[in-house]
Amino acid sequence: MPWHPHAAVGLADHLTRSDLVLNRRAATPALSAAAVTGAALLDTLEGWLQPAGADSRTRRQGRLGTRDLDDLETTARTFRAWDHQYGGGLRRKAVLGQLNEVASALDEHQSPAVEQRLYGVMAQLAGTAATMAWDLGHQRRAQDYYLVALRSAHAAGDAAFGANVLAGMARQMLYVGRHQDALELVRLAQDGVRTTAGPRLRAMLHTREAWAYAAMGRHAAFRRASGQAGEALSTAGPDEPYWIGYFDTAELAGVTGGRLLDLARQDPRRHAPTAAQEIRTALDRRGPEARRSHALDWIGLAECHFLVGDITGAVESTHHAVGAAARTRSGRVRNQLAQLYPYTVGRDATGPLREARDRIRELLAT
Repeated sequence: MPWHPHAAVGLADHLTRSDLVLNRRAATPALSAAAVTGAALLDTLEGWLQPAGADSRTRRQGRLGTRDLDDLETTARTFRAWDHQYGGGLRRKAVLGQLNEVASALDEHQSPAVEQRLYGVMAQLAGTAATMAWDLGHQRRAQDYYLVALRSAHAAGDAAFGANVLAGMARQMLYVGRHQDALELVRLAQDGVRTTAGPRLRAMLHTREAWAYAAMGRHAAFRRASGQAGEALSTAGPDEPYWIGYFDTAELAGVTGGRLLDLARQDPRRHAPTAAQEIRTALDRRGPEARRSHALDWIGLAECHFLVGDITGAVESTHHAVGAAARTRSGRVRNQLAQLYPYTVGRDATGPLREARDRIRELLAT
């Protein structure tokens, strides 16, 4: 599809209408198709670096004003906070409904200032819808909404949020094992904001880069990119957009600890203690709004203990992980907890280890 603003509107309208009418039986096969990868994905994104075209459609006059836009931006911000705290789950259709309404408003002719802000709202709502879909394991649909978010940010002239969307797409590629695709997406994001990105955004992009290097076994490049992330974050101030405010020293420690845990699965003695140290730092510094991240951190810390044979520490962290997981609706948290379960099986299990195993099983069964 050409990179015209109305293409984003049509895609958003089509996706939200189809998703909102799907019943649960039809939803799983329709939403869970595999994500597009390789050149079929990457080549379609090059238009993001070009200026947005004008919208020359004939449309009826819209009536949205500044107060309406303020309310819509507040709603988009609230939905993003929901996702960060709870994950996907029951709130996803509320986001889709609001996204559909914004797309309908952009089918009308608004004033230039209103239209630009509307595209910004649509980008943020689509980004949240993408993250929620990805959190639930709906890979292809998540990618569809990421594309709506990227095209909307492009139409809004918001390169920073567009880079953030590309970072989300890179994370998705990392989870499905497409490490080179992820690195290409990060580089595309960095190219678009090389002279304009704030310190937090630069730091986040460096961590995505480091993640790709770690997955590819490039240890020196991983350390270099992680160091660049820390250097960038050390200069961050309070004047960056709200949507990147989550990326603080706690998030950096959590992401770094998670990547060291990836390396520890191949070399536990070398990497597991350092991974555990970073994850503990993240847990100490995270705020109460980061429920999903708390759960993921505890799961990662438990695995660090299992990898080095510290069963007592592993059991304690597993109990914390189950308790934190029970307070979210995140499919990703449950998937990670399911991957922790095998560590509790096939051992001469003590009573505490059996109890931790039973708690995992009970939570996954609900």
